[in-house]
Amino acid sequence: MLSSQAMVKYRNLMPLAAIGILFTCCLGLPSYAKPSEVGKKGASVYCFMRNSGNNHTVSWEAAYQIIKRQKSSLFKTSPKHAAVMITETVVQNPNDYKNCGVFIGDLYGPPNIDSIQKESPPETEEMPSEVKKGDRYSY
Repeated sequence: MLSSQAMVKYRNLMPLAAIGILFTCCLGLPSYAKPSEVGKKGASVYCFMRNSGNNHTVSWEAAYQIIKRQKSSLFKTSPKHAAVMITETVVQNPNDYKNCGVFIGDLYGPPNIDSIQKESPPETEEMPSEVKKGDRYSY
C-alpha cells in the first residue's frame, strides 16, 4: 500500500491521467462510413454486378462483404440487415440504380428457378430389423 504522503503526491496526477486516457482512446479510432454510405456502396456493387450479367449469389456475396467491412458496429451486420440496407438505398434512389429493381426480390427469396439446381431429396435408409430404435450404434 502507498503511504499517505505518496497518495497526496499522486492524487494530483489522477485527473491528468484520466484526461490522457480519454484523449488517446478518441484519437486512435479508425474512420468508418456512415450507415447510409454503407448501403450505397453495397447497392452499387450488387446492382452493377447484376446488370453486368452475374448471378445473384456472386453479386450478393460481393455486396455483403463490402457492407460487413464498412460497418462500424460492435456487432456483425446480419445478411437480412444488409439486404434491407441495399433495398432502402435502391428504393430511395431509383434514378441512381436503374434496372436494379428487378433484382431486389432475389435478396429476400430464391433467385430465378433456372439458377437453382434441382436436387432430389436424399433417400432415407431404413434401419435393419435387428437394430432397435434405442440402440446408439448401428454396427
